[in-house]
Amino acid sequence: MDLAYYSDYAVRLVNSEEPLRGTDSLTSVEAIRELIGASHAASRAVDADVPRLRAVRTRLRGVFEAADEGDEVRAVDLLNALMLEFPVSPQVSGHDHLDATGRPDWHMHLADQAVNATASYSATACMGLAFQLTTLGVDRLGICEAAPCRNAYVDTSTNRSRRYCSDRCATRANVAAYRARKRLESDRSGRSGRTQDAAQDATPATDR
Repeated sequence: MDLAYYSDYAVRLVNSEEPLRGTDSLTSVEAIRELIGASHAASRAVDADVPRLRAVRTRLRGVFEAADEGDEVRAVDLLNALMLEFPVSPQVSGHDHLDATGRPDWHMHLADQAVNATASYSATACMGLAFQLTTLGVDRLGICEAAPCRNAYVDTSTNRSRRYCSDRCATRANVAAYRARKRLESDRSGRSGRTQDAAQDATPATDR
């Protein structure tokens, strides 16, 4: 089992809300099932899971924000608190899957023994995020710099260079930065021209 894959559960849950845009897609049981995907947990989703998952989402966003602000200890403490509340049950599985030699393809599996859909999803999301955090480093958890996005992401780049949640946000930010530079250059050019004109006007006619 690739535990790193499950960190995407945390990212998707956090990004189901965009606070600065005032949008929230986690509003119904159907939305929860779409978020969770095809799994036993999805079939158990009920109306009560909407506020429960929203509460977990707020706490997970706190983990990403603390990491983004460089407060590693706080990020870890927040994540540990979630993992204590939503523990996982690891098991060795594979007897139903055979490898190329006909032997069982043994692998780690997170057993779904949670009491509800929120607990199941949260346990998996937190375990995946913890795996990425301890493997890559706390500084790999970030918040998109392209305002007003503020989506969460996990930076898996080789050079730790990621600053945006998507190519779309990166392009938008680069275009905005380019336009800002052009406006600044234009303003400087205009001020320079006015300064030269003022200097000319101040020069006595006999000196011209």
